[in-house]
Amino acid sequence: MKDKNSVALTPPMGFNTWDCYGAGVNEAQLLANAAYMRDNLKQYGWQYVVCDIQWYEPTADSCNYHYFADLCMDEYSRLIPAENRFPSAAGGKGFGPIAEKIHAMGLKFGIHILRGIPRQAVHRNTPTATPGVTARMIAQGYSVCPWNPDMYGVDHTAFGAQEYYDSLFRLYAGWGVDFVKVDDIANTEFKPSEPYSAAKEIEMIRAAIDRCGRDMVLSLSPGPAPMENAFHLKTNANMWRMSGDFWDRSDALDHMFRLCEKWYTHVSPGCWPDCDMLPLGILQLNEPNPVYRARKTRFTENEQRTVMNLWCIFRSPLMFGGEMTLNDDFTLSLITNRELLEIDQHSTGNRPVISEKDKAVWACTDREGNEVFAFFNLLHAPQEIVFDFENGPLRLYDLWSKEEIPLDSPLLTLHLAARESRIFRILHK
Repeated sequence: MKDKNSVALTPPMGFNTWDCYGAGVNEAQLLANAAYMRDNLKQYGWQYVVCDIQWYEPTADSCNYHYFADLCMDEYSRLIPAENRFPSAAGGKGFGPIAEKIHAMGLKFGIHILRGIPRQAVHRNTPTATPGVTARMIAQGYSVCPWNPDMYGVDHTAFGAQEYYDSLFRLYAGWGVDFVKVDDIANTEFKPSEPYSAAKEIEMIRAAIDRCGRDMVLSLSPGPAPMENAFHLKTNANMWRMSGDFWDRSDALDHMFRLCEKWYTHVSPGCWPDCDMLPLGILQLNEPNPVYRARKTRFTENEQRTVMNLWCIFRSPLMFGGEMTLNDDFTLSLITNRELLEIDQHSTGNRPVISEKDKAVWACTDREGNEVFAFFNLLHAPQEIVFDFENGPLRLYDLWSKEEIPLDSPLLTLHLAARESRIFRILHK
């Protein structure tokens, strides 16, 4: 059996539709972002275009869920794209035509699913792909998502349960899916009385991917994923969320530093603790409240660079969340810093050196063997950070400004503005 890690030897880089379109993205919007990635980002390593939740619901139009809406489903109780939103899916083609177009751009295609089997299939007791097995026979009626009503969990002990997941991933393989984000499966936050209760479904999904005949990255959401189950996560998944949904709030960014400090020892090829999407650029185009609709990220420019510096020196997957066709020059510059992206993709020994409430320092070694240090001011006010490199003289190369800074001694004194960060490659004299 092929090693599951081989499909994600470096942190996946791509775009996900949730932050900009919620549940309401359509085919034209998805393909427009794919074309933007092809033209502007592919050369920097960005490659995944991921359609997030509710692609099977004809009425989905925002980040709000329509409880118990009618969903599009095939004859085997499997959800299929809503044709009014994804017209190329007509005639039973599913996401195949969209995947084909995205592959023709030299990119890869991903989808979001919720674990389990559709409630409407269970209520109607519709067939599955296993002869004689209906949806009701494999469902766990008490296993439900606390924030979305579409699915029941699958009972791993039931005859036909694994076969249902196998049929799902054969369908996705036939569509040409390269990446699957599985939701309501990794967290302890929503179900504190049922910690990691979906472990068996994770294993069924892993087995189904391994049998489907196509390489797929497996991403698990939402967090916080339980650290005590790190080995299970690393055995079965390629990515797993460390937090709940990450949005453009300073407190969420501060919390991500704490999570990275806990999870950094579990980063390895094919196994990527996930800081979540990058809420940068223009967000929430489908937000019902006009105050928040089509807004710019709330992060300051300093915080936006801090997000990129932390995600990259931690080696998180990078999933851009804004509407890419509306990127301004600054936003584009954040995600096309080739030297910073190299740190995300190819560095080693990534670790926190200083972890305090008001500041942090991280270090790693780049692909050429050079030491790299990132300095973070977590205060909303200027701060001086003094750091001793313990050998010198040396030169610092700033990965953002591309300038060299000579140091006559091992001691560095940095004056950082509020929420500012700097990242340097060490060039010894």
